[in-house]
Amino acid sequence: MSSNIQSSNKNTNNIGDNFMRQFRDKNTRQLKNLTSTQFMEVWSHYDHDGNGYIEGRELDNFLREFVSSVNASDVGAEVVTDSMFAELKECFMESFDVNKDGKIDIRELAQLLPLDESFLLLFRFDNPLESSVEFMKIWREYDTDGSGFIEADELKNFLKDLLREAKRETIDEDKLIEYTDTLLQIFDSNKDGKLQLSEMAKLLPVKENFLCRSSFKGATKLTKQDIERVFALYDRDENGTIENEELKGFLKDLLELVKKDYDAQDLDEFQTAILHGCDYNKDGKINKKELTMILLALSKHSQDA
Repeated sequence: MSSNIQSSNKNTNNIGDNFMRQFRDKNTRQLKNLTSTQFMEVWSHYDHDGNGYIEGRELDNFLREFVSSVNASDVGAEVVTDSMFAELKECFMESFDVNKDGKIDIRELAQLLPLDESFLLLFRFDNPLESSVEFMKIWREYDTDGSGFIEADELKNFLKDLLREAKRETIDEDKLIEYTDTLLQIFDSNKDGKLQLSEMAKLLPVKENFLCRSSFKGATKLTKQDIERVFALYDRDENGTIENEELKGFLKDLLELVKKDYDAQDLDEFQTAILHGCDYNKDGKINKKELTMILLALSKHSQDA
């Protein structure tokens, strides 16, 4: 195991073979408060494949180094025996794997490491968005040039408003630029210098994609109550139709079932296709009958897959 750890940790700033050791106080052995840049370095180091999770061998390497970094620099990761590690990992995941998916995402790591208070606020679990309808409203508000992307300046404005609301005070401009740059490095997976829809969705998650529930995916029967529940989730203004951001939010959830990486153009094309096939009265909106047909098609597709 230790040879695997050594091979995966080459850039350790000459602090032995343990990447985490450099972030501990030499005297107290406590973790020092990490800047946003240092947090990004930790995340990038252990999310070796860049898929947005620390999992599998990445997770084992992180946990072994996190624990053994408490020791002096001449003690390696092998100080943690296999039996100790199994017990440690179980306790660790019970405490920090909030969504119980068996891996650590960036918000879960942010709860574990001591961070600058303002930067930590960006990863709080307290108020996840209720639905993708809210997400699309925020997207429209901050994509001010309508380009279909959240560019650096737009992201900075979003973070400024988010932190002002959380702290009830204005954050320093230099710190805001630092946070913007760090979050772009973390969430801009295709490295084009801006956030597309799927990347922004990772920064600003929705509590649950309702369409992922087993009652819709692969269900042999949909009840009237099922349909009513979904319709109420997206028809936020209760006017009897799913339209505008409501429709975009519904289609975003639907698109996420079949496509991991997507942008605004993908969503527009998907909307055109869905409305062409299911918008029977051609009003550019989705009513309850049309929603029923879409959900039945989703259920059938899941059964056939």
